[in-house]
Amino acid sequence: MPDIKAKFSEKDLQEFKEIIDTKIKRAEEDLALLRAAYKNDANNGTDDTLSSFKSFDEGSEVMNKEKNVQLAIRQEKFIRDLNNALLRIENGTYGVCRVTGKLIQKERLRLVPHATLSIEAKRKQ
Repeated sequence: MPDIKAKFSEKDLQEFKEIIDTKIKRAEEDLALLRAAYKNDANNGTDDTLSSFKSFDEGSEVMNKEKNVQLAIRQEKFIRDLNNALLRIENGTYGVCRVTGKLIQKERLRLVPHATLSIEAKRKQ
């Protein structure tokens, strides 16, 4: 990793920390909904026990659960990336491109606060 020379001001870092905290809170709420959706939903009614209904419904239900599991895994990664961004704020490396060593544009960090690459480095990928 290149030497880190440029850093954001404390005011900027506080703004990014607030953005990240808000995103983490929202992401954790979404994750809780996804987990509830793929776990047994405690609906043990017998109104859908007709065998013809059940065969169609089970396939659809399994697909929905698999989709929700995948979304939950993605959400967990997003939360982990956001938490890593908070660690970078604490250790003074937040907002520095890990390839070029230059500061990542503020506009990019406001939209993608867990970014570790500048647009320049991302385009080269």
